Amino acid sequence: MTYKVRRVVTGHDKNGKAICVSDSIATDVLQRESRPGVTLTNLWKTTSMPSKFDGPDESLEGPFVLHPPENGTIFRVIEFLPEDPEVIANIDGKAAFAAMGAADNIMEDARHPYMHRTDTLDYAMVIKGEIWMVMEEEADDVLLKAGDVVVQRANYHAWANRGTEPCVMMFVLTDGEGTR
Repeated sequence: MTYKVRRVVTGHDKNGKAICVSDSIATDVLQRESRPGVTLTNLWKTTSMPSKFDGPDESLEGPFVLHPPENGTIFRVIEFLPEDPEVIANIDGKAAFAAMGAADNIMEDARHPYMHRTDTLDYAMVIKGEIWMVMEEEADDVLLKAGDVVVQRANYHAWANRGTEPCVMMFVLTDGEGTR
């Protein structure tokens, strides 16, 4: 079952009064066979900093991509169903990320087929369940549980739900720069 996200967007009427401009289940959803058991739902996207709060009431036009726009952000929720080790062992991570324009983000010969990095600073929070943040070395792997947060700073990582229940995470990806 796909985790449904209710998205409420506020704005202003012609007199500057605060109003609700939309209230519905988010529809910018990506599921693909190359990444079984994972559902991504985009909630909002910005294209500049500082963000324009007086812009359009909808920000998600265009293709579903992994990265935020240059100088922008993406707000997204991802549901991870428990992984089947036999399925994961036969996954082509590059193909999965190619569907989001990010095949070059995959680490070759990594411990997990979805080991990747982006040139972003990301804020993540586990909303429900638990998940392993898989790092380059097993000693650095971290089990995250509901309420835990991660500040991800453009490093290689993968997400692995090794449990028996779905895990839901919230992410804000911000365009970044720096040296590694």
